[in-house]
Amino acid sequence: MSSEAVPVLDLSRQYAALGAEIQAAVADVCSAGRFVLGQEVRAFEQAVERDYRITGAIGCASGTDALWLAMAALGIGPGDAVITTPFSFFATASSILRVGATPVFADIDPVSMNLSASSVAEVLREHTGDRIRAILPVHLYGQCADWDALSALAAEHGLTLVEDAAQAFGASWRGVYAGALGDTAAFSFYPTKNLSAWGDAGMTTARDAAVAERATALRAHGMRRRYYHDEVGWNSRLDTVQAAVLLIKLKHIAHWNQQRARVAARYTDLLTAAGITGSVRDGAVLLPTADPRGTHVWHQYVIRTLRRDDLRAHLAERKIGSEIYYPLCLHQQDALEHLGYKTGQFPESEKAAATVLALPIYPELREDEQDRVVEAIASFFR
Repeated sequence: MSSEAVPVLDLSRQYAALGAEIQAAVADVCSAGRFVLGQEVRAFEQAVERDYRITGAIGCASGTDALWLAMAALGIGPGDAVITTPFSFFATASSILRVGATPVFADIDPVSMNLSASSVAEVLREHTGDRIRAILPVHLYGQCADWDALSALAAEHGLTLVEDAAQAFGASWRGVYAGALGDTAAFSFYPTKNLSAWGDAGMTTARDAAVAERATALRAHGMRRRYYHDEVGWNSRLDTVQAAVLLIKLKHIAHWNQQRARVAARYTDLLTAAGITGSVRDGAVLLPTADPRGTHVWHQYVIRTLRRDDLRAHLAERKIGSEIYYPLCLHQQDALEHLGYKTGQFPESEKAAATVLALPIYPELREDEQDRVVEAIASFFR
């Protein structure tokens, strides 16, 4: 058995390739002294708009802030409700609360683990008296939610669509990139993301120019002119250093996403050949799938098994990293107990939380390392 560890993510490999170029760009920012909303910020926003056919890109301090800006700029606030998934990172729900609105959960699709349109439709039937303003789907693990079904529901009920695209930079649905599908969207550039900064960073996008202009003001305390505040905003400006890092990495993200797809396809081939795949119910390993209507960017390669915790311990013994995204649904979190949900209300989300396991995946993952991961998984099930 090899003694070399296989980390779930190894950013040092990316740094080895780009570190010198990025350090030079950061040094340029430092020598010029333009640390907040410098020219690199607007250059990054414009590059995203151009390369991904996205309108109204606004850099901000984090993916969490990007979600808040995406809703605040639309005027979503107290008295409003937003339908979203309970199987996501906490910021999906906390950002709704931050604008003063109420999260209303709907269950996930058991295959994609994205927000289920049929569950959303059921929630809309049950909440006819509530002031539901928006649907907030999460493009989980790098795959767009079923935009055909969700956009039809939004049109039928006169609702706004807000994308949580934190994990999906470069993903698309029917040729339209994430970030350009909804009325507004939010990206995260946290260091673990496909397109990553050297710290916290995020971006809001908006289809309507007036909404984009408002988001731009809200990220800087509601200012349109310096020291003149039209409304109460927040301090959520994208650091120029982070924009400089992102500008360089943006040139590589399409290739990196292709490499991730290659790693994902090889995982599927190797795990299938190992003869351990099947349904979760039968005790086998369920593999992730990609909807042919979209482009999956494989932020994570997530398998499912009833023996998840034992498998993870088995991998750790062999120095193979893994992670659980997410071990507890949002409606089960202590901080959200006041919403009144109970365990058992969202069975597909709860099944996912009990069975998902993310394997190492990044563009620089070597084939011999991937072989070790699959061999270790196969040995566990034999």
